[in-house]
Amino acid sequence: MKLSRLHLKTLREAPNEAELVSHKLMIRANLIKKEAAGIYTFMPFGWRTIRKIEEIVRQEQDRIGCQELHMPHVNPSELWKESGRWYAYGPELWRIKDRNGRDFCLVPTCEELCTNIVKQEVSSYRELPLQLYHIQFKYRDEARPRYGLMRSREFIMKDAYSFDRTPEDLEEAYRLQYEAYVRTFTRCGLDFRIVEADNGPIGGSNSHEFSALSNVGESEIAYCEKCDMAATIERAECIDDKPVDESEQELEAVYTPGTKTIKDVCDYLGVDEKKTIKALMFTTFDQDLNPADYVCVFIRGDRDVNMIKLVNALGIPEHYIEFADEDEMGPVTGIVGGFTGPVGIHNCKIVVDSELVGTKNMVAGANKEDHHMKGVCYGRDYVGDIVTDIKTLKEGDPCPHCGAPIKHTRGIEVGQIFKLGTKYSESMNATYKDENGEDQIYWMGCYGVGVTRTMQAIVEQSHDDKGIIWPMSVAPYHVIVTVINPKDEVQMDLANKIESELEAKRVEVIVDDRDERAGVKFNDADLIGIPIRITVGKLAKDGNVEYKLRREESNEVLSAEDAIKAAAELVDKEIFGL
Repeated sequence: MKLSRLHLKTLREAPNEAELVSHKLMIRANLIKKEAAGIYTFMPFGWRTIRKIEEIVRQEQDRIGCQELHMPHVNPSELWKESGRWYAYGPELWRIKDRNGRDFCLVPTCEELCTNIVKQEVSSYRELPLQLYHIQFKYRDEARPRYGLMRSREFIMKDAYSFDRTPEDLEEAYRLQYEAYVRTFTRCGLDFRIVEADNGPIGGSNSHEFSALSNVGESEIAYCEKCDMAATIERAECIDDKPVDESEQELEAVYTPGTKTIKDVCDYLGVDEKKTIKALMFTTFDQDLNPADYVCVFIRGDRDVNMIKLVNALGIPEHYIEFADEDEMGPVTGIVGGFTGPVGIHNCKIVVDSELVGTKNMVAGANKEDHHMKGVCYGRDYVGDIVTDIKTLKEGDPCPHCGAPIKHTRGIEVGQIFKLGTKYSESMNATYKDENGEDQIYWMGCYGVGVTRTMQAIVEQSHDDKGIIWPMSVAPYHVIVTVINPKDEVQMDLANKIESELEAKRVEVIVDDRDERAGVKFNDADLIGIPIRITVGKLAKDGNVEYKLRREESNEVLSAEDAIKAAAELVDKEIFGL
């Protein structure tokens, strides 16, 4: 393949809107082209990489017996209403109407549609277990599309769905997908970590996220170096400190003027933050987004509330809650902004962090301007309607598994697998006949890979100041043959020989025969990140070339035959494991 016949329009500088290095490099290397906020054209070199990632995903799904099909991008609203997610998913669900006014959505994921297909197509236990997958564009109407393919409105995803008879069978399907994901992301050349994750709007019992480590990733990960504990911050459990064993004191209201923060209160009263109670007030909404309930949340003063744990405890979607207007909430519930405490409030749902259970003699707001309460005891003075862990696991906190100090890092979510259980099969009445002819519901799992996010994650991890450094498995081409002077017949003849012999050995080759200066060609080769560069120049008259790996600084002079052999052997090793 000759570069002079292909489209490649590289840029010296990326647009100002591109913030991440990976986003800048993909635009500069002409892999993607922005059409609107969060919507991109994949240019020829970028699309080749996308297709290679897809093929790795496809091979690993086929390997575990997962069957490929193709489902439509547009789904009727009836399916999503049947599952309850038409309202629960939130404004990110891209809702549309047809010419007859019927509601549809551009799907972000396909649990409903795939469940409906199996409901109609599968009738007997003899057809189970069953796993189905497809790879297609998905849609999410992001409020703030950003970071290129990391948070886009149109993206490519592989999603798979398993249908089983029992929880044990689901566990086996989950294990197969877990192992397939490990192989998939390893073959893509990613440095990744597997972490426990929150299920979010997809639902189900538990899940694991596959996160490509990166300091620009949106996922914050808590992990332990001593044991194998790793979880997203949203999912990470916390160990409750044991309450201090002390005699209960009487409640006492004290004057604390202007002390609206925990720090102010501690400084004024000379108490430790661990002896205080922090209050946060929220309003929750129903599915029509009308105000439903006031919620007061209480947590130890040195802790931070984990919003995902909170909405899970309340059993509502994340977008069904916001901070309350305390002036409006006060007359209804008895709270006072800046001085709210758990004693004596009413007409609201009280959520208490589990760490406060058993605590005595705490300091909390007195629900009176410029006053706090001392001697507040859980059980005697207040109780929670909901009592659960709603804390954020901070760096340095003890590991919930072994007690060693927790560390934090960041990652790019490239895949996630979920145990759905019977959430969708129950709501959509999807059943099969067992051995006795009785109807039974499916135990389901779902498994997603962000194909386009994976491409950007690879670039984010694999680059230098010159450009991208593609792993061989997903590079647009394996070898670039750079011809210094395409008008020189000797050079072009040798380049053509190298191209044809490498292609005969299953090596993908592109020949840069453009009428450009050598520096421009070298810069482009480094920018687009082709793993192997063979330079054909003045040494061609002796049958020699310069051979260089993109990930290394130095090059070496080899005969054309040795360069062909070295390139083919490296491709065989890294692609085919030979």
